[in-house]
Amino acid sequence: MARNWDCIVVGAGAAGMIAAIEAGRRGRRVLILDHARAPGEKIRISGGGRCNFTNVNTNPERFISANPRFAVSALTRFTPADFIERVEKRGIAYHEKTLGQLFCTQSSRDIIDMLVSDMLEAGVVLRLGVDLGIPQASGQGYQLKVDGVELYSESIVVATGGKSIPKMGATSYGYNTAEQFGLALEETRPGLVPLTFGGSLLERMKALSGVSTNAVLRCGDAAFREAILFTHRGLSGPAILQISSYWEEGRSVSVQLLDEEEGFSFLRSARSANGRQSIAVALATLLPKRLVDDFLGELGELGERGRLGDISDRRLRAIATAFANWRVLPSGSEGYRTAEVTVGGVSTADLASKTMEARRQPGLYFIGEVVDVTGWLGGYNFQWAWASGWAAGQVC
Repeated sequence: MARNWDCIVVGAGAAGMIAAIEAGRRGRRVLILDHARAPGEKIRISGGGRCNFTNVNTNPERFISANPRFAVSALTRFTPADFIERVEKRGIAYHEKTLGQLFCTQSSRDIIDMLVSDMLEAGVVLRLGVDLGIPQASGQGYQLKVDGVELYSESIVVATGGKSIPKMGATSYGYNTAEQFGLALEETRPGLVPLTFGGSLLERMKALSGVSTNAVLRCGDAAFREAILFTHRGLSGPAILQISSYWEEGRSVSVQLLDEEEGFSFLRSARSANGRQSIAVALATLLPKRLVDDFLGELGELGERGRLGDISDRRLRAIATAFANWRVLPSGSEGYRTAEVTVGGVSTADLASKTMEARRQPGLYFIGEVVDVTGWLGGYNFQWAWASGWAAGQVC
């Protein structure tokens, strides 16, 4: 292995590989390193093995950061259309699912193979399964110890991801590197992760385990309408994963199982159509029966069974309101073990948005999940990886 490089990329994931490709295409001597035994391990397992590689609805408002405007530059200069063009050029079959999500039709390995092939064509050298030290400033560049050997590079690109899914090899390498060079870190927490509960609420969740329904979830100013899934530990499903990135310990989550006005109107119509049916039977046409039975049971006298024809508008309204305003207080989340992303990371205040270079440390770049930019569920985090990696690759 040569000892002198123009650019060393640490991390052979989505962001790291595209940064290496772009730098290599500029004629730079590029080395990309990873302690893992294979490149793109998170790509491989994503999307159920089919890689939700981007979202056609990408826009900066669908990303979380202490500085929401930071991601604008990269995301507008390398768009979903730019990545789709590369996918189509390679003849990779893909399809769109709900909410603008694009998936490989065959396998996520198609994306990995495309990136590895592009790296090789660009002259990038890939080394896997290596032991990496923390970069050290040296003259006009950096020294990096790899398997005990000191390498020199003009620039270092840190693309080592966050803390999510440690079984895939996640480490704090990127954060440690940032701290060594004096960059600030935004507090990290698991994102896109199931939420857990305790006490009597957990017992209800266990009894409903396996039940799924659509709902509107709110936490602070964030709101998502997608499916929720009851589990033996709490709540999961797309809507929960989305809201989890905004949730912080001690905050409650609002679960709207029914729209209040629509629910009230439905119950009145059902009463007019068949006053002899029970409220439980009527509501079970909108929501899973087990969920309806549980919820009515929790409402006490308000939820007592009886013929719809005997229930007043006032009581129907109160029931609809209860289904529309269920507030739950999570005890925690399932943590980094199952989190798809890490919220927080290297502070964007210390990075240049156009290049991803550290403002006070020339030649040092941070891209992808290690940065304090986190996308919604559904391909947004891959698009951030492509965009931030592309931005760094133009200059590193």
